[in-house]
Amino acid sequence: MKKTLISVAVLGAMSSAAFAQSNVTIYGIVDAGIVAERGGKDGNVTKVSSGVANASRIGFRGTEDLGGGLSAIFTLETGYKTDDGQLDNSSNTLFNRQAFVGLRSTTAGTLTVGRQYTPWYNALVQVGDPFAAGLAGSAKNLFPASGINVRNSNAVVYQTPLFNGFAGEVFYGFGEQSESSAGRQLSAAVSYTNGPLNARVAYNNRNNDTASTATAAAVERGIGHNSLLAVNYDFQVAKAYFMFNRSKGLNSIAYPNQGTLGGVTGGIAYATTTAIAASRDSRDGLVGVQVPVAGAGKVIASFIYKDDREAVNRDAKQWAIGYMHDISKRTTGYVSYAKIDNKNNAAFTVGGNTEVGSGDSAFNVGVRHSF
Repeated sequence: MKKTLISVAVLGAMSSAAFAQSNVTIYGIVDAGIVAERGGKDGNVTKVSSGVANASRIGFRGTEDLGGGLSAIFTLETGYKTDDGQLDNSSNTLFNRQAFVGLRSTTAGTLTVGRQYTPWYNALVQVGDPFAAGLAGSAKNLFPASGINVRNSNAVVYQTPLFNGFAGEVFYGFGEQSESSAGRQLSAAVSYTNGPLNARVAYNNRNNDTASTATAAAVERGIGHNSLLAVNYDFQVAKAYFMFNRSKGLNSIAYPNQGTLGGVTGGIAYATTTAIAASRDSRDGLVGVQVPVAGAGKVIASFIYKDDREAVNRDAKQWAIGYMHDISKRTTGYVSYAKIDNKNNAAFTVGGNTEVGSGDSAFNVGVRHSF
């Protein structure tokens, strides 16, 4: 009898563990393609790249039902390079993409704490960019979507439930310095969805002040602002996209590639190693379209214009076209091309979702698998 009770207890413990594990999902993306870049400091470059359409990643997502419509949730996600197997960040941070834990209520919304995306970046990717920040046509090539504008650590995020098509999201990133406002980040968004219409307004605010230390006094450096309007409308035969962004102040714009497009050799402008200062005042506009083709494919196109409002007037334009084809439910093939016209020594480059690229034009073809 005693042995029987012990066996039942062990089986009960094992079944409880299995039940808990059933609430944890392992997911990811494996993406790789061949990229041909032209018009950069390295001349003509053809290479294998990871994360062309979507950044390659592996993640763990979990939820536990606490009852009464309340759940505990967590996400741990890291990025890697499919071409060589390394982590896709120089700091070798394990969960560099996302790492947060929180609570979700069906009536009160969701509150999470950790490393998370900003509402400003979510609006750009989820609503405004027909390329979803990937392929050669990525809006990140000209919009200020890098660094702290994308995601930040030490953040608290609250998302409201959906009310008659409206929803809101607030992001607060602690600067964690002796002066509470130094280095802190605030981002927020309001969205509206009604049938084929999807619209979102987002704002991002970064305090650039530095706190006092044992060897240096505090320095006031001002605020960097980003304001974004993103809209898409599904006409069934095609989905139209529109996006407008205004950036103002120090660090409101982060250029992924700050070389200058200097001398010309053989009719091709090559970048130099001389860095240029990022603009503190610019406007970005995008119009784009997705057209479904034969059920399994879609043609994507966009035009982006960057208007630099500073005296140097480093404007740029980007034209892009691409095609994605669903080979299966989880596997997609893609091909795309984009060209940037830089003005007054602007140095914008054509990249993909993960890499910033080296030239002012690029062609890529590859495959993405989700699991």
